[in-house]
Amino acid sequence: MPADTPLSPPGWVPLALSVDIPPGTSAGTVCNGVEIVVWRDIAGAVHAWEDRCPHRGMKLSFGFVRGDRIACLYHGWEYEGGGACRYIPSHPDLEVPSSIRVTRFRAIEALGMIWVSPLDDAAPPPPPPEAGALMALRSLQVDAPVATLADAFAAHGLPGTGPVGDVVQGAATIWLTQGGIQLCAGLQPVDAGASVLHLMVAGAVAPSALAALVPATAALRRIVEGGVVGGRDV
Repeated sequence: MPADTPLSPPGWVPLALSVDIPPGTSAGTVCNGVEIVVWRDIAGAVHAWEDRCPHRGMKLSFGFVRGDRIACLYHGWEYEGGGACRYIPSHPDLEVPSSIRVTRFRAIEALGMIWVSPLDDAAPPPPPPEAGALMALRSLQVDAPVATLADAFAAHGLPGTGPVGDVVQGAATIWLTQGGIQLCAGLQPVDAGASVLHLMVAGAVAPSALAALVPATAALRRIVEGGVVGGRDV
């Protein structure tokens, strides 16, 4: 990965819930200050690239997925899954130079989320779930550092849904049980003052019970942005 597009610290970081990026779509996000486009080609393969067309710098997340390529909104330049430009509409017969390509990151799917790491990072991917199937709840962005968000979720879970127990925290995940439900959260650092919690629910949960958890995520945001974690100010 080029030195001018750092994605640190190394290791796998979740960028989105898998269900939020269906085939043929893309979305822009930010991880550790790096703007990234997450897109899924029509066959379902997921990609994570620097969110910038090499031509004029337009965000690729503003463009369109066409088959196994993503096209820039500005001038329609198309890039295949390996990051190379393969078609320039204003010069349809041009053999595009191989040097025109987008910076890519490693991207995988695990735990119902899309994860990214630098291309040269040898860290192992996140493990598969231990509690059976996982269902997506929502992604929650907050105006607070990722460490503050992690502390709040470990202490409160989803406020008002029961006592928190069995907290297991990894480098970018937190598992906990609450109200008889097991929750899995992926932690995405956006920048120094913002972060995202990607929430999954383990096991078989009725749709009505799943929907009832959504308002509790707003309560968690209020706790995090209000600066109270575990009964203390932060």
